Amino acid sequence: MSDWSRVYPQLLEAAGATLYMVGVAALVTVLLGVPLGVLLTVTAPGGLAPRPLLNRVLGLLVNLGRALPFIILLVLVAPVTRGIVGTTIGSTAAIVPLTIGAVPFLARLVETSLREVAPGKVEAALSMGARRRDVVRTVLLPEARPSLIAGVTVTVVALISYSAMAGAVGGGGLGDFAIRFGYQQFRTDITLLTVVLLLVIVQALQWAGDRWARRLAHV
Repeated sequence: MSDWSRVYPQLLEAAGATLYMVGVAALVTVLLGVPLGVLLTVTAPGGLAPRPLLNRVLGLLVNLGRALPFIILLVLVAPVTRGIVGTTIGSTAAIVPLTIGAVPFLARLVETSLREVAPGKVEAALSMGARRRDVVRTVLLPEARPSLIAGVTVTVVALISYSAMAGAVGGGGLGDFAIRFGYQQFRTDITLLTVVLLLVIVQALQWAGDRWARRLAHV
């Protein structure tokens, strides 16, 4: 691929595939990871609804998911991916392991954010007759919003890194583009261009997330 006029369309297509993978995986991760983080918080000893056994089981599963290297996770969940989307190749297939890898990561960040909420605010709500689920909805989550947004931002950035690794096993996106058209064809310029584009995407997402978190902190 010595002709740059042929490189750019491929690069734009790969960038679109990366944004698609990360966007869908991030949405599903938030829908699953936030409730899991809330459950870890409320079932912990001293939480709103202590369930020590359930908390230990959930904590073990979350720790296992966080400790497992993503490249190994890609292989392990291949049967699950094939069962859900019918294939293990392509951007849509990569969404499954991306989500499975990111949910435990976000759940711990959510748990940390909720634990930072002042206990006095929770106790005040309970003393006024609020139900435990109402405390979560009206106290814990609103008070932790800036930290939660920061956690989601960190998770999305991690998903971009995961998506690049997914490209090594046929996941598509910028990782796959860098390997096929850069590394395998000894095109250092293409590899560097891909890295720069990934950095731009990460920087833009981090800037947007930080700005949103700061705005919520002053509401």
